[in-house]
Formats: sequence, C-alpha cells, structure tokens
Amino acid sequence: MDSKAYTSMNYALCLLSAAADGKRHGCIINSFHQVTSSYPPKFTIAVNKDNETCKAVQAAGSFSVTLLASDAPDSLVNLFGYKSGRVVDKFAEYDCKTDGAGNPYLTEHMVSRISCKVVDRLEIGGYILFVGQAAEAEVLSGGAVLTLKDFAGRGKATPPTATVYRSVEVNGYRCTVCGYVYEGEGLPADFRCPLCKAPAEKFEKIDK
Repeated sequence: MDSKAYTSMNYALCLLSAAADGKRHGCIINSFHQVTSSYPPKFTIAVNKDNETCKAVQAAGSFSVTLLASDAPDSLVNLFGYKSGRVVDKFAEYDCKTDGAGNPYLTEHMVSRISCKVVDRLEIGGYILFVGQAAEAEVLSGGAVLTLKDFAGRGKATPPTATVYRSVEVNGYRCTVCGYVYEGEGLPADFRCPLCKAPAEKFEKIDK
C-alpha cells in the first residue's frame, strides 16, 4: 500500500481538554472533525486510550477543543503534545478558563473553541473515537489555524498525542505504544517512555 495516497492530507492542530476527579487534562490532537451540518452540529475526536486526556473525556462525558492559531509557539505545542498529565498540570502556567461543563480551555494563541457533550463512542484498536454534540462555540482571536503541514514546516515532528503522525528527518527511536520520539544515536536499556511508561523494547528505530 502506498502511503503517499493519503499523506498529502492536512489537519488542524487543536488542544483537546477535559476535567475529571479534580484534575485538568489536555493534549494536542489533529483528529477533530465536523461530521454533521444539523443543529447543533456534531464533531468527532480520536484519542489514544492510554492518554490521560482520553480517560478524562470518558469520565467527564464532555470535552473542549480549541483550534491553535498559526502563530502558536512551539513551547505550547511541546507542553501539551509531549508532557504527561500524570505528572504535571499543563494549564498551570496559562490563564485558563472553564466552559459550562467544567472543562478547562485556553484563549491565548487560540483561534476559536467548541465545547461538546459526548453522545457516542467507538473503540478503534488503541484509540477511542468520541462523537460530541456542540454545546458551546466561540471565536477567540480568529485568523488562520495552525495545521500539521505548517508545524512540520517548522522542522518539527508531529506530537505523539496526535492521532495522525507525520515525521521529519530525525535520528532516533519511536515508541510503538504512543508514538513518542526519542532523539539520539542509542536508546538506554533502562529507558521508559515519558508519556506511556513503555520500556525500551517497545521502541523502534526510525528509518530516515
């Protein structure tokens, strides 16, 4: 199968967030899509089951999605795309707001936001596809959205929390469980993935 048939597709980078058990969780995704034009519209997101934000969405029964602006800094993408909510409150360093369902969201470097109530779900291998019905929608800064192609154009690999993965020329190893990329010539034998805690044997060498 020739992957070039679909790798030319582009996707918006978004911040998915939800709150559960008194904790705020968020991660970068590129799987947010509108699937109906009825009112209120419905949207889908796909999230890795092992991701803490996925667990929060399941517990909350709702989620918020904000579309990243084209000038969103790498630091924001790195924080929500590479760090785990198991060990850090990613929202702590930002002015965070809360939607009507209690889910956190950011306004800085965001184009718009849509908050949804989960109305259906489907397990797809290691991922869960959530169907959400829009409950709130708001334009924030407006302007252009940061896309996967734009971010790769900065010389950056797609965050491992994003469902559709695009790599750049890196020398390293990729976690086969969650997609995290370790850059370097050799992977330490006792290394564990900082996102999903998978051991070194779960990593594969990236072919340039």
